Amino acid sequence: MAKKASSLAALGGLVYSTDSGRHCPDCGQPVAACVCSQSQAPAGDGIARVRRESKGRGGKTVTTVSGVPLAGDALKELASALKRRCGTGGALKDGVIEIQGEHVELLLEELAKRGFKAKKSGG
Repeated sequence: MAKKASSLAALGGLVYSTDSGRHCPDCGQPVAACVCSQSQAPAGDGIARVRRESKGRGGKTVTTVSGVPLAGDALKELASALKRRCGTGGALKDGVIEIQGEHVELLLEELAKRGFKAKKSGG
């Protein structure tokens, strides 16, 4: 009868996980380190959708911009410019720009000025 391993070290460092994480389907690299997918614009209809959200944020309101036909560094630069224009903080998560506060109309004007098709989404 084999003795049962009582600690992780007794297993020899072997760890098994079924979660593959977010990896690029083309090159197999983690999404953050992938070069091939950052150079491509995301698939979609090319219309940026601006909406106000507060769900899951402790009652705090954020304005989200999704569907912007940019990728990689260009999307980061746009997010920074929009945050500066609104005078607030925000984040870029999974291709969605989040701006703190309610700035739907201001962002619609700014995106139109920059040449993007933008429309209000949600309520």
